[in-house]
Amino acid sequence: MKGFAMILLVVLAVVSMAVRPGEAISCGDVQGYLSPCLQYLTSGGDPSSQCCSGVSGLSGSLQSQQDRQTACYCMKSAASSIPVQQDAAANLPGRCGVSVGYSISPNVDCST
Repeated sequence: MKGFAMILLVVLAVVSMAVRPGEAISCGDVQGYLSPCLQYLTSGGDPSSQCCSGVSGLSGSLQSQQDRQTACYCMKSAASSIPVQQDAAANLPGRCGVSVGYSISPNVDCST
């Protein structure tokens, strides 16, 4: 019986180490979700269904305030390196039927 209890404790210890809380979102994750939107963000028009799927996926992955702030900073950084149409970026969530909880613009304060 002692042997069984010891094996059970070892198994529980291994399982508890393998189960980690969700990791924070990264800029690579944000880019992955939004890469199908590049054409829309630079040229306007209508966002593709793949773009809207990415926006929806990104929105669903933002579980904490830290995730939302990180995504905001990542989007601002990316927008400064590519010629994004500001009105297209600001309208993207609404065009895809998704709410991100803040305005997408170069002037948004990501810390709040």
